[in-house]
Amino acid sequence: MTATQLADFYEILQLSPRADQDTIERVFRYLAKRYHPDNQDSGNADTFTRIAEAYRVLSDPEQRARYDIVYEQVKATQWRIFDQETTRSEVVADARIRSAILALTYAARRNDNANPGIGAVELETTLGCPESLMAFHLWYLREQGLILRDHSGRFAITAAGVSQVLDGGGPAKPAAYRLPAGEMAEEQPMPAD
Repeated sequence: MTATQLADFYEILQLSPRADQDTIERVFRYLAKRYHPDNQDSGNADTFTRIAEAYRVLSDPEQRARYDIVYEQVKATQWRIFDQETTRSEVVADARIRSAILALTYAARRNDNANPGIGAVELETTLGCPESLMAFHLWYLREQGLILRDHSGRFAITAAGVSQVLDGGGPAKPAAYRLPAGEMAEEQPMPAD
């Protein structure tokens, strides 16, 4: 499995990468029951297959260790927006952080509207953003009505946030949040926020 084809088994099972074996087992049983094709109310064969594959890998300590190595490598390179070129302009960097938060929360809601939230720590890790700076951007986006805290305390995009993402052309690919090497920040168009 190459990094570009890496399925996010933790996301599929709605788990933290730090989840223990008991938690993996418990969540798998719940999701397998919910999405099993024989379940007339919520069965989904494709989802069930993805859940079973994620469980197969994450429940085996050796396979999980191999998966985690690749997973961490992918996460380390994905959505990185802090680099030397970006830090030349805090305003451009801030706009990119907010755009990235909206893109991630948009994708989370689109992928699972019933559980659309993303935790602050997950956002910090994914975007490589310090906690204090992330707190500022989360505050700003909440005040603008573009995100909110869901029932579990995680951040989810609002309808106004979805409209802003769509008005801006949809969620950008991770590379859109990085400046090309050698480019001046002032010369780059600022993403909508």
